[in-house]
Amino acid sequence: MSFFGKNIRKIRSVKTLSQQAFAELFDLKRGTLGAYEEGRSEPKIETIIKIANYFSIAIDDLLTRELTVNELLKFKSSLSEQHELPHPETFKQIPCITEKNSIEYICNYQNQRFVQDMVQVILPVDNSEAMRGFVVTNLEMTNQNQGLFPKDVVLGTLVKEGNYKNIEDGAIVLALIKDQLILRKAYIFSDAIILKAEHQNIDELRFPLSEINEIWKITSVFQKRITSIGSGIEDKLSMLEKEFAKLRSQI
Repeated sequence: MSFFGKNIRKIRSVKTLSQQAFAELFDLKRGTLGAYEEGRSEPKIETIIKIANYFSIAIDDLLTRELTVNELLKFKSSLSEQHELPHPETFKQIPCITEKNSIEYICNYQNQRFVQDMVQVILPVDNSEAMRGFVVTNLEMTNQNQGLFPKDVVLGTLVKEGNYKNIEDGAIVLALIKDQLILRKAYIFSDAIILKAEHQNIDELRFPLSEINEIWKITSVFQKRITSIGSGIEDKLSMLEKEFAKLRSQI
């Protein structure tokens, strides 16, 4: 039995490549690559040679034994740096829900293969918990030009079912309930969750706790726009101080 499928899946994991990205490198269809990884199909010799050469792996090793992660980290490819750091820094990869994949996510949120192949947000986040990214798509969490706007990215940590009641009143959460992804402030009661928008003209939503599929407590926000730092008064005072300094130097 060939180890090809296991090895290319492990290569993808080490190189942080989705099935689609890996398939495109070698002119393959994503479904074909999936069949290789699951052992339902064997590749042509030309494909094996391409992959082995690209990652500098001996063909015999690629086919006849399961490669270790340490071995794969040493193999070179055009996707990696050609120099080795003594203590390489790694950033956390966080699956991100976007406007394009949100419907698929609602249907496949429990499918680990689907989640692994989602677009990943890679950030220097020191957190060992399961996390999820979400691209804001509406103005529900805005009020008087403040709050979360479309294209902002929020990050959340998973709240386990037994810990729903530990969510603080007013904490911002991303909740997957039935066929909806809802980003709002949460208020937990004995048997229900109330989700309130920041926008004053949007009604609150109420659901039984039993209908929650997933809930992620938002911990970080990355804004698409640049927020102003300091006030206009501070800027004017700074300019006046500079002008006074010039006048004193001329006296």
